[in-house]
Amino acid sequence: MFIVLRQGHTEGELTEILEQLTQMGFSGHVSQGVERTVVGVVGRTYPELKETLEMWPGVDEVVPISRPHKLSGREFQPQDTVIKVGDVTIGGEVLVVMAGPCAVETEEQLLEAARAVKAAGAKILRGGAFKPSTSPYSFRGLGQDGLDLLAQARQETGMPIITEVMTPQDVELVSRYADILQVGARNMQNFTLLDEVGKTQKPVMLKRGMSATIQEWLLSAEYILAQGNRQVMLCERGIRTFETYTRNTMDISAIPIIKKLSHLPIIADPSHGTGKWHLVTPLSLAAVAAGADGLMIEVHPRPDQALKDGAQSLTFDNFQQLMAQVVPVAASVGRKIA
Repeated sequence: MFIVLRQGHTEGELTEILEQLTQMGFSGHVSQGVERTVVGVVGRTYPELKETLEMWPGVDEVVPISRPHKLSGREFQPQDTVIKVGDVTIGGEVLVVMAGPCAVETEEQLLEAARAVKAAGAKILRGGAFKPSTSPYSFRGLGQDGLDLLAQARQETGMPIITEVMTPQDVELVSRYADILQVGARNMQNFTLLDEVGKTQKPVMLKRGMSATIQEWLLSAEYILAQGNRQVMLCERGIRTFETYTRNTMDISAIPIIKKLSHLPIIADPSHGTGKWHLVTPLSLAAVAAGADGLMIEVHPRPDQALKDGAQSLTFDNFQQLMAQVVPVAASVGRKIA
């Protein structure tokens, strides 16, 4: 349930409400909007609690919520969440493009890609230092050496970096390097990992699990939000269906559904969503038209030589063409590219 504070409430009343909730075994999460302040009550609530809370000083009304995803829902926060990463804004009017290789392979490969995607208009550099693989014999990343190369690329280009963290034990290490922590599809329901990234207070991008429903996805976001980290964005990256032509089925409908249910920004990843490079541009345009707040695109200097996911990676020329086509589509829905 949510406690809606009356207009003109004092800071002392808000502090007392939070302290009383803690004493009762609940967690209180504050959302301060332009017109109202709301406190989300997280814990095992009961019907009689509503009457008790409405007697507290500073309280206007108490609203029971039936949806299980409380903190990520628009009942808790009607206005869109906007996340700042350095000079880059994620959410709001401006679309952001994250681009780079699936996996960090060499210094030359990463720097070449970083320079190219920046020149084409990308604002955030992606690259995996730790890579989950279906097969244990596939390339699994360079680990900390890959993080060092990402830091070098950021130093040269000025682009913030997003990279995946796979285990709770690696959160502290990856947090020292990354500007945005990525939780991959296979870890969407690794709840211990979600708790740990929630404690970092760093921006987190949570990818949808390949077999996850939208409600399960939002509940995973709740784990991060419940730790006090409000800098959460979601990423639609395709789900597993009976179709075999594409690697996954890109669920474009998830984008407007999330925009309706949640205040969190949503990024589209058509590279993983399709697994085929020639489908990345049309699915990017569709995602932007559907309301995505950004795109995550895999770009490699030589996709045919990539150690990971070359079939879905764009060349530099193809990425430039994608960026040129995205601009008018974004403008048609009242958005612009960062």
